[in-house]
Amino acid sequence: MTTSLVIGNMIGAGIFLMPSTLAKYGGISLVGWLVSATGALLLARVFSKLSVLVTDSKGGPYAFARAGFGDYIGFLVAWGYWISIWVSVAAMGVAFVSALGVFFPILGTSPLAAIALSLSAIWLLTWVNSRGVRSSGKMQLLTTLLKLVPILVVIGGGLFYFKWANFIPFNASGESSWKAIAITGTLTLFAFLGLESATVPSDKVENPEKTIPRATLLGTALTTLVYILSTVVVMGMIPLDRLSESTAPFADAMQLMAGDLGGGLIAAGAAIASFGAMNGWILIQGQVAEATAKDRLFPGIFRKENAKGVPVWGLVIGSALSSVVALMNYTDGLVEQFRFMILLSTFCTLIPYLFASAAFVSLSLQRVARGHSLLPIFLLGSLAFSFSLWAIFGAGEQSVFWGFIMLLLGTPIYVFMKWKKSQTTP
Repeated sequence: MTTSLVIGNMIGAGIFLMPSTLAKYGGISLVGWLVSATGALLLARVFSKLSVLVTDSKGGPYAFARAGFGDYIGFLVAWGYWISIWVSVAAMGVAFVSALGVFFPILGTSPLAAIALSLSAIWLLTWVNSRGVRSSGKMQLLTTLLKLVPILVVIGGGLFYFKWANFIPFNASGESSWKAIAITGTLTLFAFLGLESATVPSDKVENPEKTIPRATLLGTALTTLVYILSTVVVMGMIPLDRLSESTAPFADAMQLMAGDLGGGLIAAGAAIASFGAMNGWILIQGQVAEATAKDRLFPGIFRKENAKGVPVWGLVIGSALSSVVALMNYTDGLVEQFRFMILLSTFCTLIPYLFASAAFVSLSLQRVARGHSLLPIFLLGSLAFSFSLWAIFGAGEQSVFWGFIMLLLGTPIYVFMKWKKSQTTP
C-alpha cells in the first residue's frame, strides 16, 4: 500500500499527454527523461535516509525541514506544501472530468455537469479517507493497479508496431543538444512530483524505518521504468510530426493496435489515474496539516481526529479549498486564475525537495561516527540539492516570483501561532 501511494501520486493523467509534449524535441527527449529520472532517484534516496534519521517523521518534508532548520523553515515548507496539495487535488478533479468526457460528451458541453462530477469525486474520496488510512490505502492500491493496465498494454503490444526510424532526427528541436536536454529534463521532472509521499503518514505505517525507505525507492524506480518505456514505445509507434500534434498520444497508439476500443481503454486509464492521484493527495493533505498542528504551528482544528484516527477536519478544510479552486476552472473570467494557481503549486512542491536535501546533510553530519568518511553524505546531498535548485529554476520566473510571495504570506500565521503558543506555555 505504501509503494502504491508513491506510484499512484506520481502517475496522474499527465503521463497520457507526455509523448506528444516531447515529440517536437525528437529522440533526444529520452535523454531528458534519464536526467530527470536520475535526479528523482537521488531525491528518493535522500527521503529514504531522512525517514530513518528523523524518528518522528510524520509530515514528511515538513518534519525533515523542521528537524534540520527549526520551526520557521518547517512552517514555510508545510504551508507551501499544504497549499500546493489542495490546488493539485482541484487540478486532478478537472483532469478526471476531462478524461470521462470521451464517454459522456455532456461533460464537455455542460459546465454544471462537469463541476458537479468534479466536486462529487473530491468529496467521495474525502469520505473514503475519513474511514481511515487503510481504507484510503486499499483505494490507492486498486486505482494504481488499474491505471497501469492500459500503459502496460501499450508497452507490450506497441513493440510489434515499433519503428526506429521514428526517432530520426534525434534532435528535432532546432536547439543545441544541451538546451534540448535541459528543456525536456525540466518538462519530465514534474512527472516525478510526489516521490516523497510515503514519508508523510509515517505514524500509520507498519515498521516505518524499513517500509518507508523501501517503498520510496521501489515506487520511484518502478514509476521511472513505466515513464521511460511508455514514452519510447509510443514515440516508436507514431511518426514525430503526427505525434507532436496529437492530443491523445496513448489513445492514438492503442487505436493502431485495437481500434476505437483501444482509445476507450486509454480514456478510462486517464480517468482512473486522476481519480487515484486525487485519493492519495487528499490523504497527504490531512496528514501534513495534522503533523504541523501537533507542533502548534498550524491551528488546533487540524489535529482533531475522528474515531478512526483520521484528522477529519483537515480533510474537510482542504477539500473545501480544492472545491473553490475547481469552481474557478468552470467560471468565466477565472480560468486564467485557475491556471495561475497550478503554476504556483508547482513551485511550492519543489521547495521541500531543496530543504530536504540540505537537512539530510545537516542531520547526517550530527550523527556520523568519528572516523567515517563524509564524502558519501556530501556527494548525495549536494547532487540532490543541485538538482532541486535546477528544478526550481526550470519552473520559470513567474512561478518562482509569485510562489515566493505566497510562501511569505504565511509568515503572519506563523507569528500568530508562536504568540498563541507562548500564551499557553507556563
